[in-house]
Amino acid sequence: MSGHTHESPPVLVVTGAHPKLYNQDLAPTAPKGRTWGTFSLFAMWMSDVHSVGGYTFAASLFFLGLTGWEVLISMIVGITAVYFLMNLIGRPSLKYGVPFPVVARMSFGIMGANLAAVLRGVVGIVWYGVQTYFASKAVQALVITLAPSAVELTRNDILGLSTLGWLSFLFMWLFQLLIFMRGMESIRKFIDFCGPVVYVVMFALAIWIVSQTGISSLSLQLAPPAAGSSLLHMANAAMLIVAYFAALLLNFGDFSRFSTDERAMKTGNFLGLPVNFIVFAIIVVIVTAGTVQVFGEAILDPVAIVERINNPWIVILGSVTFIVATMGINIVANFVSPAYDIANLFPEKINFRLGGLITSILSVLVCPWLFVSSPQAITIFVSIFGAVLGPIFGIMIADYYLVKKQTVVLEDLYTMSPTGSLYFERGWNRRALLALLVASILSIGLSVLGAMQYLPNGGDWGWLVGAVSGGLLHYLLMRRSSLAISVGAKA
Repeated sequence: MSGHTHESPPVLVVTGAHPKLYNQDLAPTAPKGRTWGTFSLFAMWMSDVHSVGGYTFAASLFFLGLTGWEVLISMIVGITAVYFLMNLIGRPSLKYGVPFPVVARMSFGIMGANLAAVLRGVVGIVWYGVQTYFASKAVQALVITLAPSAVELTRNDILGLSTLGWLSFLFMWLFQLLIFMRGMESIRKFIDFCGPVVYVVMFALAIWIVSQTGISSLSLQLAPPAAGSSLLHMANAAMLIVAYFAALLLNFGDFSRFSTDERAMKTGNFLGLPVNFIVFAIIVVIVTAGTVQVFGEAILDPVAIVERINNPWIVILGSVTFIVATMGINIVANFVSPAYDIANLFPEKINFRLGGLITSILSVLVCPWLFVSSPQAITIFVSIFGAVLGPIFGIMIADYYLVKKQTVVLEDLYTMSPTGSLYFERGWNRRALLALLVASILSIGLSVLGAMQYLPNGGDWGWLVGAVSGGLLHYLLMRRSSLAISVGAKA
C-alpha cells in the first residue's frame, strides 16, 4: 500500500501494472481509503441537485403544461429510475475500487476506454464552465450589493462579459480550483457542508414567498395545459430527469469506489436521489409559483429572485449560498470526472490534479456565457450529449452484468499484455465500438430531430433509446464472438 501528498486515499499496488494504464489516482482504492459513508453520499447528491442549474431545471418541469400532481408523479418515476441505475453503475467501482475510466476498460478494452472517457470528459468540461458562470452571476450580485458603485464595471463588453463579469468568473474559477487541488478527501468534507447549507436558504425563501402570497393562493400549474396526451408529456418529463443525470450515471463510480460498503451506497443514493430531489423540487415550485404573484412574472433564476427582494442582507446571504451550492455541484458532477478522464489518457504524465487543472483551463475556452445566452442551447446540449452518454452506459451495464457476470480479473485492467482478458484487438474492443457507433447514431438522430421540432419530444428519449440499443447490441455481438471462439476451439 502507498499514498501520496494532499490527502490522497491509500491505494492497492497492482504488481506488473503498465505505466500507460496505472498511477496512484487510477489504482484500486484500499479498504483504508473507503471513507464515504451514507451521509457523504447523501450530501454529494444534495450538492449535485441544489444548484442554480438544478433549481432552473426543476422549475422548468412545471412549465411543460402539466398539473402540479402530474409533474410530481413524473418526478417520482424519473428519479426512482435514476436511483436504480446509479446503484447498477456504482457496483463495479465499489467492488474493485476503481474510477469510471478504469471500469470502461472492462467493456471497451484497455485503450478503447479512452474514447468513452473523452466523451464523458467533454460533457464535464462544458458543464463545469456553465456552472462556474452561473455562480459568477451570484458573485456579481454580491459585489454590487456591497459596493453599488461597482455597477459601472458592468457597462462594457469584453468577449461577451463585462469587466465585473470577468472578475467574478475568474474569482469563482480560481476558488474552485484551490479546493479541488487539495484532493478527494477535502472534496468530501467540502460537499458534506454544501448540500445541507442550501436547504436552509431554500426553506427561508419558500417561507418568505408564502408569507407574501398565502399558501392557498399558490398554483402549481405555471403554464397553460399542453395539447395531446398528458401521459405522454409525463413520460417525457420523467425521461428529461434521467437525461439530466446522464453524465453522473456514467461516472458515479468515481465516488462509489470510496464507499464504505454497498449498504452505505444504496442508502446514501436513496436519501440523496428520490427523497432529496422531490423535496427540493416542491420547494422550487412553491418559490417559482410565488414569484408570479409577488413580482408579476415567473422567475426561474433564484439569484434574480434574491436580488429583487431589495434587502441587502438577504442578497448577501442568498448570493453566498448559491455560490457555495454551485461549487458543490461543479466539483461533484463536472470536475472530478474530467480530471480522472484526462489522467486516464496519459497516466504516466498526468495525475488527478493535473487533469483537474487542464479541465479548468478548457472550461474557460468554452466561453460558457455565450452558450447559455440561448434558452434552447442548454436543452439541446442535455439532449444530444445525454444521447451519446446513453449508449456508453448501456454497453458498460450489459457487459458487466450479462457478459462478465460481475467478475473481472483486477490485474487485467492494468496490463498491456496481449494475453490479458481485456486486451481484445490491440486494446480496443471493436464489438463495443460498433455497438456505440450504431446506438449513438440512433439516439443523436432522435435528439437532433427533437431539437429541430421535427419530432417533438424525440430528444428526451435519446438517452433511453441509446442505452437500450447499445447494451443489447453489445451483448449480442459479444455473445456471437464467444460462440465463434468456442466453436473454433472445438474444431
